[in-house]
Amino acid sequence: MTYRVCFVCTGNICRSPMAESVFRARTQEAGLDGLVEVDSAGTGGWHEGEPADPRTVSVLEAHGYGSDHTARQFHASWFSRLDLVIALDAGHMRALRHLAPTPADADKVRLLRSYDPAAGDDLDVPDPYYGGMDGFEECLELVEAASEGLLTAVREQVEGHAA
Repeated sequence: MTYRVCFVCTGNICRSPMAESVFRARTQEAGLDGLVEVDSAGTGGWHEGEPADPRTVSVLEAHGYGSDHTARQFHASWFSRLDLVIALDAGHMRALRHLAPTPADADKVRLLRSYDPAAGDDLDVPDPYYGGMDGFEECLELVEAASEGLLTAVREQVEGHAA
């Protein structure tokens, strides 16, 4: 059985495609690529059909990650096929939980940085869109830091499904 994870930010051109690329790499490194499906979307459709922001692509490629991406908008109907919906900030989490058709679907929504024990109370990944490259580098650092804890949680779920 495939475990499905979807990362969600606002426009699906900066934070969520970055998280998708990093987490996909982590699942492949862990030998879970056939067991875990990773994708991303935005709470809005402003950039649907567009590639990731060139700054996102640049930072990903500079750190050895893939960057093939086309933006899309998250739809409530997707909850039924997803196991985990990862919001990049509290606003996304509220929007996704409001969109969820059932309480069980709302329970699938988690903040990415909640998987980083060093995050403390600051669980938002700041939006780098209106800033410079340093914001995209910071975004990658935060995503990478949380991805290890997320991988541990997903591995436990995948192994639980296989049992």
